[in-house]
Amino acid sequence: MTLSNDQTGTAVLTRLILRRERVRILIWITAVPLLVLLTAASVKGLYPTQHDLDVAAEASEGNAAAIAFNGPAQGLDTLGGEVAFQVGTFGLVLVALMSTFMTGRQTRAEEEAGRAEMIGSLPVGGHANATAALLVVSGMNVIVGTVVAVGLISLDLPVEGSVVFGASFCALGLVFAVITLVVAQISENTRVVHGTTGAVLGVAFVLRAVGDIGDGTASWFSPIGWVQKARPFAGERWWPLLVPALFTVAAVFLAHALSDRRDLGAGLVPPRPGPPRAARSLGRPLGLALRLQRGSLIGWSCGVFLTGLAYGWVADDVEDFVADNEAIADLIAGYGGASLTDSYLSQSLLVVALLGAGYTVQSVLRLRGEENGLRAEPVLATPVSRSRWVASHLIVALAGSVVVLAAGGLGTGLAYGLTSADLSQVLRLIGSAVGYAPALWLLAGFATALFGLVPRGAAAAWAALVLCFVVGLLGQALDLPDGVRDISPFEHIPHLPAADVSLTAPVFLAALGAALTAAGLAAFRRRDVG
Repeated sequence: MTLSNDQTGTAVLTRLILRRERVRILIWITAVPLLVLLTAASVKGLYPTQHDLDVAAEASEGNAAAIAFNGPAQGLDTLGGEVAFQVGTFGLVLVALMSTFMTGRQTRAEEEAGRAEMIGSLPVGGHANATAALLVVSGMNVIVGTVVAVGLISLDLPVEGSVVFGASFCALGLVFAVITLVVAQISENTRVVHGTTGAVLGVAFVLRAVGDIGDGTASWFSPIGWVQKARPFAGERWWPLLVPALFTVAAVFLAHALSDRRDLGAGLVPPRPGPPRAARSLGRPLGLALRLQRGSLIGWSCGVFLTGLAYGWVADDVEDFVADNEAIADLIAGYGGASLTDSYLSQSLLVVALLGAGYTVQSVLRLRGEENGLRAEPVLATPVSRSRWVASHLIVALAGSVVVLAAGGLGTGLAYGLTSADLSQVLRLIGSAVGYAPALWLLAGFATALFGLVPRGAAAAWAALVLCFVVGLLGQALDLPDGVRDISPFEHIPHLPAADVSLTAPVFLAALGAALTAAGLAAFRRRDVG
């Protein structure tokens, strides 16, 4: 087959993807730049003078934990450098996840669901679907990078640094799009594709962290390190962006070559045969749900644990860090008579809880994924009621939320306990983190209600989580109205350990979550499956 025949129908398939995924695309290209730019605006408000920037730069340059978590200490005595340091790595990870999920969904997930075979029966080329998916994801990355660059320029940051910063987002997104495309040729399971690419992202983060703490050599083995070598706002260099560009081109050719060597719907590596006898637990809905979600639970727990570890490592030095910056001190010490350290820990645990809510939403929406993948009907064809099937996944989601929160509290408490020589902080901070469980359960109830009442709109649960992120992380810095901030359930949970313990609001949130869950379950029992 010639190259032109391989790509026959690419334009039509591109329009099909844009039509089918328009809501999901809009959410991604809006949410990622919004989070980045709102964070950048808050950073600008936190460092109003050059003295504030100099103090922050001095505190961060020698802090290995901050560098490992945020990125290389480049140009920290400038506002642009501080913005890149505070939001750069976080934004890059979001873009990589966007590219991973969207590319996997449009390639391997289409084959796994059987839709790619139906499209393949039409006059379309063998590589047309992969090319169309790559074009759409590339366009999303270009839009994200452009909006980020224009937004930073509108915040009066240097033009060249803003453009390089936006270009780095686009470059990393393309790298992980083609990595996902290659992995999609190897495995025939969508979850394995996402898990493998996620593992690559994790390794890239660790290599970048090791390199930034050291002499920078290890960073050259990380895609995140490649784009950060462009040094936005710190003496910009364009040539490092050639590395991800060349990698992207090479990976596209590799993906096409691998695609020619496999059957449609299959992967180059066949799945490993399962045991001759299934575990007895898989004969029950709860055992099956736990088996399906255990990888996600382990992954989220590890990620949140590492996040807590990074935040806890600097807690003992936070008072010295903010001593000369009244803006940050006022932002952190917003809890009455609490110490700066406890206020910092409470805000760190808020971030941990917001990240943990990502697991909660994903776990509940697994119900919709099983339904769309036509795997729910065979289970419900057995003597398993709809209520038992939904309840099994909800138990995993609700109990798993507590596990993820405890992992974040453990990481924060362990790091803070070791640096302050007070390991009693471990149990204290685990309890403080678990205190956010009712807020996560409310989000679980909201996602369940969407699943039962408006299943096509179930993805709106992610939009609710994004709103919670904006309110929780930037509400005070942006001086959002109280009415807007009250929308987030996290604002009603006592921010331990800085605040006093109170059960009124948590009990109310848990009850509201239970009511939403009941409404979603009742609606699911009355609607058609699929």
